[in-house]
This record gives sequence, structure tokens and C-alpha cells, in this order.
Amino acid sequence: MAVVPKRRVSKTRGLKRRTHYKIKLVVPVKDKNGNWKLPHTISKDTGTYK
Repeated sequence: MAVVPKRRVSKTRGLKRRTHYKIKLVVPVKDKNGNWKLPHTISKDTGTYK
């Protein structure tokens, strides 16, 4: 015999389980020159890492 779940999982319960699956967007930061860049990258102009 096959295994069958006792009760169907409701739509709300399934969606509550997935509330922590979020996309994290990278926030740009200002360089020493005042230019916007992505964090944790080396600036091409100054060669600094921030």
C-alpha cells in the first residue's frame, strides 16, 4: 500500500511555510568620489575596496 497523508495541507498553511523565502537586493553604496557602486567590490577609479 502507498503512504497517503492523513489531511490535506491548506493553502494558507503552505504559504506560511514559505514566508521566509525572500530575495535580498543588494543596496549600492557611495564611493569616496561620490559615485554609486555595489558593496564588496573594488572601485575602478580609486582601487579601494569597501
